[in-house]
Amino acid sequence: MQDAAGTDRAVETITVRYWAGARAAAGIAEDAFDTEQALTLADLLEQVLQRHPGDRMARTVAACSVLLGDQPVRTQDPAAVVVRPGAVVELLPPFAGG
Repeated sequence: MQDAAGTDRAVETITVRYWAGARAAAGIAEDAFDTEQALTLADLLEQVLQRHPGDRMARTVAACSVLLGDQPVRTQDPAAVVVRPGAVVELLPPFAGG
């Protein structure tokens, strides 16, 4: 892909993996989002909800713990968390058991 100046820009993928109830709500195990640049986690989650509209997915995503690579996001502001192309984001809903 080329930008406005005609320079080639590489399109890479951010992978979002869904676990347990998130997988059930999405109906698939993972999504790939093509991007030319880093996104905030908030922007990426908005794209997830656009791809999987409905109250069930919105409620599930709101309750999920998030891993960016192998690092928990915890209570960080999703608008301040940078997700770079090539990253894997895991959405883990709460679950019972042990």
